[in-house]
Amino acid sequence: MGQGGEPRRAHAYDGELGAAVARAQDGDEAAFAVAYRIVQPGLLGYLRGIVGEEAEDVASDAWLEIARDLGRFRGDGAGFRGWTATIARHRALDHLRRLRVRPRSAALEQDVVLELPGPHSTHDLALESLSTAQALDLVRGLPRDQAEAVLLRVVIGLDGPAAARVLGKRPGAVRTAAHRGLKRLAGQLGAMGEEGAHGRAGEGVTDGGPRTLGEST
Repeated sequence: MGQGGEPRRAHAYDGELGAAVARAQDGDEAAFAVAYRIVQPGLLGYLRGIVGEEAEDVASDAWLEIARDLGRFRGDGAGFRGWTATIARHRALDHLRRLRVRPRSAALEQDVVLELPGPHSTHDLALESLSTAQALDLVRGLPRDQAEAVLLRVVIGLDGPAAARVLGKRPGAVRTAAHRGLKRLAGQLGAMGEEGAHGRAGEGVTDGGPRTLGEST
């Protein structure tokens, strides 16, 4: 994490993204492809956290709208990520309404904050693991406000005010939700790590006791 609790995953490509978007608005199709390659991975991860396996279809719908309305966008690379996230979120919620279901993460109404595995590992542990499909499943199990805040702040990399604009909430509320969600994820991932360590410690143990390397079976 950086100073002030901002996502550590700083977007070094925002300058390139902003330039590509500007060229794309002038009709440069290759530049639009560059913007797509920069934005799509985070956008797809965000959508997977909301709609699961339908993420690619929803992302396709979102990009059709993005391409159609590109001329209306005003802003830089970071602003473009926020704008595309807003569009993707609207398409995801439309999809869920059509299915008449709520996001899995909304099923949990109690906001239980787990104890941390250590004083300094809270966000780092969660951040380092959020690129995996398993971690995205964990995110989907968070209360909805926490899940979306974590996805926007960490997977897409929006800062607090930008994430708040996407969600239509106050920045302080989004920061709190992201913090609580990351604390919960850190606790869950820490517990999973302990289970794995216990399993590895039991490997090679039989009824006759542990064998050393090279011992015959």
